[in-house]
Amino acid sequence: MLSLRRATVDDAEAIADVHVHSWRSGYHGLLPQTFLDGLSVEQRARRWHEIIGAEDSSTVQLVAERDGDIVGFTAFGASREDAADGELWALYVHPDAWSAGVGSALLTGAEQCLADDGFRDAYLWVLDGNDRANRFYRRHGWRADGRTRVERRPDVTLPEHRRHKPLGGHDSPR
Repeated sequence: MLSLRRATVDDAEAIADVHVHSWRSGYHGLLPQTFLDGLSVEQRARRWHEIIGAEDSSTVQLVAERDGDIVGFTAFGASREDAADGELWALYVHPDAWSAGVGSALLTGAEQCLADDGFRDAYLWVLDGNDRANRFYRRHGWRADGRTRVERRPDVTLPEHRRHKPLGGHDSPR
C-alpha cells in the first residue's frame, strides 16, 4: 500500500537514494555519464538534511512510502520567479517503482498542497529531451508554456523548458 507523508530529517538518506537513482536512470543519455556516475547519495543526503531541517525553509517535501520504504519524493512551494505562483521543484521516483502510480500520487499531493496554500497557478521545469517526464506531466494537465532556461552548474549544463498548470479553486491571490 502506498502512503504519502511530510518528510522528516530522518528521511534525508532515503530521499537522496531515490534522487540519485532516478537521475542515473531517467537522465541516462541526456546528461554526461561521468556526471551521473559521480552523483553521491552521501552528498545529496547532507543537502536534503539541511533543506528539511531548515527552520525558515519554504520548501515542502512529501515522501511516498510503500511497505515502509521511501520510493519517491516531491518538493514544492512558492515560485522562485514569482512568489504569487507555486512551483514544483522536484518530483522523483525510484526506478524500481516507476509506472506504479507513485509519481501520480506525489504530483496530486503537491498540487493539492499548493492549491490549499492559495496558489492559483504552478510551474515546473523539465530537462530538454526528457520524453518520459513530458508525457507524464502532459497526462496530468501540465502544458509547455514556451519558457526555456539553461541552468549551469560547475560540472553540467541543464537546458530546460517550463510547464504550467492552473490549480484553480481559490478566489483570493496569495
